Amino acid sequence: MMNKAYIIGGLVAIVFLAGGYAIYDHLKNEPPDWLVDLVSKPSPPPSLPEGEQAPLAVPDGFAVQIFARDLPGARVLARDNQGTLLLSQTEAGKVVALPDRDGDGQADETVVVVEGLNQPHGLLVVCDDTCLLYVAETNALISYDYDPVTFNVTNKKTLATFPSGRGHYTRTLLEHPDGEQILISVGSSCNVCEEESPLRATVQSFNVATGEMSEFARGLRNTVFMATDPVTGEVWGTDNGRDLIGDDIPPDEVNILKLGEDYGWPICYGQNIHDTDFDKRQYIQSPCADKTVPHIELPAHSAALGLAFIPEEGWPDGWGNDLMVAYHGSWNRSEPTGYKVVRIDLDDNSRDARGDIADFFTGFISPGASEDESIGRPVAVLAEPGGVLYVTDDRAGAVYRVTRTSLE
Repeated sequence: MMNKAYIIGGLVAIVFLAGGYAIYDHLKNEPPDWLVDLVSKPSPPPSLPEGEQAPLAVPDGFAVQIFARDLPGARVLARDNQGTLLLSQTEAGKVVALPDRDGDGQADETVVVVEGLNQPHGLLVVCDDTCLLYVAETNALISYDYDPVTFNVTNKKTLATFPSGRGHYTRTLLEHPDGEQILISVGSSCNVCEEESPLRATVQSFNVATGEMSEFARGLRNTVFMATDPVTGEVWGTDNGRDLIGDDIPPDEVNILKLGEDYGWPICYGQNIHDTDFDKRQYIQSPCADKTVPHIELPAHSAALGLAFIPEEGWPDGWGNDLMVAYHGSWNRSEPTGYKVVRIDLDDNSRDARGDIADFFTGFISPGASEDESIGRPVAVLAEPGGVLYVTDDRAGAVYRVTRTSLE
């Protein structure tokens, strides 16, 4: 069976032959949503086995179980102040609670916290005397008063609005280390283009006290997840490179996000390489000279999403403060890549990657299989003390719990 990643190239080639290069170029850079959906949405996966056993692989000394199932489109996890996991189901338009009251490593039930939402993704729970639940819908940042005992929400408020419609629709939240800002990622409207909205392809900063929103960083095609480095206090984020210029370029990225920096998209990628496939203008000097290069480059089309820093307590020696990254997996490559969670060994001083990137959580796709044959696609990762890692899977509709079983 022909890999679906070839379909978009074939269709735009037909358009090129029929209507000329300008139309071909436009469709490649800004393919319509129906065409993206055609090639990027695989057939339904096989059902997960009954019971807690997950048909996936982790290293010796770890075990994996199904924490919760029957959660179509499972995406982002957040813990409330009572220890309950909250989960966004983006396509289903709801946020649910997954209490594990008996502590057996499996959710007791799925409780709907709020539903009828517009593609909710990012979640953040902030508690003082009372708790606020922030939800990033595709077009707005919403807050609710949240009761972590009953899981009820009240007093809905719209705090900010975002451009929505075509293109990357997820909006993700991170509380800035200063406690005064909420960072919000807003992906691009296209594969590669000059954006009309200044909010697109950026990370925005929402000031909690004033309600004002301002640009934090730009040139980020689709920074779906962010995390705070426990060593430096800096904000890190994954970013997905553009499509349709090759199997192995451009790289996906892990960036250290700094106020006012430009990370290059749409005209630059990788080590400040000029994307002449898109930007055909002539320059006296390189237009990429002032852009910020990735801190770590990842394999092209891996679709790097969730990232989490590993706590020091309860994990193997030398793993503390290393980085876990979820590769959601490619739809746009002749041979699929990604479909796993990896560990990046970081130098404690420079925070640079040391050595090869190591597979940690695998088995979502078999060697040589197509994306249609994958059993799942990892999204978010939540690393906790005691050697515990939670991973969401929006293809299988599940949340997995990985635990350390051996201290050797």
